[in-house]
Amino acid sequence: MKTKNGFHLRKVCGENVIVAEGIENIDFSKIISMNESAAYLWQKVEGMPAFTAEDMARFLCEEYDVDETTAQADAQTVAQQWLEAGIAED
Repeated sequence: MKTKNGFHLRKVCGENVIVAEGIENIDFSKIISMNESAAYLWQKVEGMPAFTAEDMARFLCEEYDVDETTAQADAQTVAQQWLEAGIAED
């Protein structure tokens, strides 16, 4: 998967949010708020040509004190949420 072009993480009033930029995203009317770990993952994968949930789980294990099983489950959930929100694509 990869992040969709034109979506960028910004800090707005102390919150991590995904902002749609560019004409191709003009009809994007959602506000995507991210917690600290989801924002960390976005920063790690944004601009990568491709990444997997396994890559995201590895990033979580490197940054946080979390076991591999929990990281895998969390990464899978976040990846699915990003796909459903339309900010990432296969």
